[in-house]
Amino acid sequence: MNQNEIQWDKLLKIKTTGRDDSHSDQYRYPYEPTPYMVLERLANSGLIRKSNTLVDYGTGKGRVCFYLSYQTRCKTIGIEYDERIYKGAVENKKTAVSGNRGEFVLCSAENYELPANVDRCYFFNPFSVEIFQSVLARIYESYYENPREILLFFYYPSEDYVSSLMTQEQLMFYDEIDTSDIFPGGDNREKILIFQVI
Repeated sequence: MNQNEIQWDKLLKIKTTGRDDSHSDQYRYPYEPTPYMVLERLANSGLIRKSNTLVDYGTGKGRVCFYLSYQTRCKTIGIEYDERIYKGAVENKKTAVSGNRGEFVLCSAENYELPANVDRCYFFNPFSVEIFQSVLARIYESYYENPREILLFFYYPSEDYVSSLMTQEQLMFYDEIDTSDIFPGGDNREKILIFQVI
């Protein structure tokens, strides 16, 4: 395991390493945390600030929430449907250095109503495109009720997600953060795609 991963977990006083596919199926994908080096790029982009509230869909043990709230001081909400993994996030919150700025919700993503203050959403291929479509409908609903700038971040997007994103009339491509230099192999999925709700 990468030393950087262990060091950041230690610094943040959390335990988020390792993959867990014990409850994954064709609709809900395995827990796999976003690498810290990728989160560092996102934090340094300037697109997430203290005034923002970010929802991490499929938060797992909460790494994205803990890291981004630590680095940018943003507020965070982690959504997780798997009760066992959700308990890991709650346990992490007790010890995390940035623990009291975020919250975790045990809920299926498609049933989660996006609060009016949320203006950033993060996805690391947490679930199928079918669930994703329902989640997008919830995001649009929240946007129409309370118009505001909402940015969606997609790390390592699958072909299914990219195809789906390109057909959304309510989304506009905003930017891309290249992360391909972090890992060997020149994987063209190694990026964060950013879309804005319009």
